[in-house]
Amino acid sequence: MLFFKKWAIGTKHAINLIFMTLAITTTFTLAENSLVPLTIVHAEETADDSQAFSFKDSLIVTKSPYSVKTTGKRLELVLMERGFTIFNRIDHAAGANSVGEQLRPTQVIIFGNPRVGTLLMQCQQSVAIDLPQKALIWQNEQGQVQLAYNNPQYLVARHQISGCDQVVENIEKALAAIVKETVER
Repeated sequence: MLFFKKWAIGTKHAINLIFMTLAITTTFTLAENSLVPLTIVHAEETADDSQAFSFKDSLIVTKSPYSVKTTGKRLELVLMERGFTIFNRIDHAAGANSVGEQLRPTQVIIFGNPRVGTLLMQCQQSVAIDLPQKALIWQNEQGQVQLAYNNPQYLVARHQISGCDQVVENIEKALAAIVKETVER
């Protein structure tokens, strides 16, 4: 106690400081003992028949006859008409421009529907890292606008989802119909 008095914090404050230090030490010890190492398994390394997906297979890409901005607006309208929630629209080209860099038009629209997403998460909760769904709209080097989203089969393989075939099939059909309506003239 003399040490703490020496620093002019008094006995009352010294006792509080000691208890606080013990509490923090105990908390860190408990937290450290509860950590479980994360094992990352790549699809190619699995012993079962899981399919490894290439970049090409993991995304479903469709050409759009519209600009990136117009494609994004059309997609948002179709999604809202079907009861989806639009969480955000990220303009990566504007972000690049804000730091003095150049990027062809590139946007991501984040959207979802809790009725559908919840069913998928009930089958395999880790799929939540990939939800809500995202659509990438960009203009490639040749000037062609493209609209892409994660292939639901890629999510099945990535998260080893089982027992959810009908939900996944419904998601596949819904996303395909939404994209088709978005890019039709």
